[in-house]
Amino acid sequence: VVAHFHYVLSMGAVFALFAGFYYWIGKISGLNYPEVLGQIHFWLFFTGVNITFFPMHFLGLAGMPRRIPDYPDAYAGWNAICSFGSYLSVSGAVLFFIIVWMTLTGDRECGRNPWIFSDTDEKTSPTIEWLLTSPPAFHTFEEVPCIKDYKPKTLP
Repeated sequence: VVAHFHYVLSMGAVFALFAGFYYWIGKISGLNYPEVLGQIHFWLFFTGVNITFFPMHFLGLAGMPRRIPDYPDAYAGWNAICSFGSYLSVSGAVLFFIIVWMTLTGDRECGRNPWIFSDTDEKTSPTIEWLLTSPPAFHTFEEVPCIKDYKPKTLP
């Protein structure tokens, strides 16, 4: 129960929050995050969470009760591995806050669409928010734009 709940919570919800930050921070702030550190953050946190919570499945199958202040020595090995994983997860969380600080205090400007992969994609976008500057100007549109088709929009 403990392992499954925390897998769903951390791997589902928390990683979705991280993904949202990395996807939108360029458009919101107009500044790019250090991508290599973002990748290190992902792998460090991903490894830490898995090392923390996967052994809890074995502990549950071995009969370790929940919500106890002390446990028999038979569970010490798996709990030590879980503790090591939690240190990795905390290190990943600290790295995330360092990345946030570096992004918001840095000077690496973000273009209109940081997700383009070739020069031919530079003036096209499947949605209008990536055609605007980063960050978009206040009151960019006088009225809500009407989308008439679903083809990628092209800049003039």
